[in-house]
Amino acid sequence: MLDLSVVIPVYNEEENLAPLWAELRPVLEGLGLDFEVVFVDDGSQDRSAEIVRRLREGDTRVRLVSLKANAGETAATDAGFKAARGRMVVTMDADLQNDPADIPRLLARLDQWDAVCGWRANRAAGDSLVRRLSSRLGNGVRNWVSDETIEDSGCTFRAFRRECVRGLTLYRGFHRFIRPCCGCAATGSWSCRWATGPGASGGPSTAS
Repeated sequence: MLDLSVVIPVYNEEENLAPLWAELRPVLEGLGLDFEVVFVDDGSQDRSAEIVRRLREGDTRVRLVSLKANAGETAATDAGFKAARGRMVVTMDADLQNDPADIPRLLARLDQWDAVCGWRANRAAGDSLVRRLSSRLGNGVRNWVSDETIEDSGCTFRAFRRECVRGLTLYRGFHRFIRPCCGCAATGSWSCRWATGPGASGGPSTAS
């Protein structure tokens, strides 16, 4: 079994994939772990799948899972979980909003917790007031329904022990409810603060 799988849902991200891999690869190599990066193409209409295949030609630690049609982020995440072979699993976006340099911080907490949830500490830099208020309301409702205290349930930058996601079935839109659906042994999770930089796609994030 591999040490780490990084699952990345992809939908029309052709411009971001090469820069993402350039940032991600040295971080993962620096961990000294056996790893794989599973890109899940969610029916992209651009050259995303082709670019991932090209990345794989240069490094067999890159894997491509292709969905026949656009099924949404939850389905792509679920497919990535099922394909993952690592004892630890990290999920992140393909749009450069998540900083790969924060991955070691997430993994370090898996010694204490079963699931680690990132959250966007500086959303004001890239989101409108309406979007931030909507997110805050959504987080409140989700926490009330699930009896959780997750700061940012819409943030997909997370780390899990394999047993948390093994056998997990996700329904449409449930990528925001992964933590309460995990059935982990631990009753809590640790929140890793990370900030989002400016830019049309959110920009690269920096640890805070």
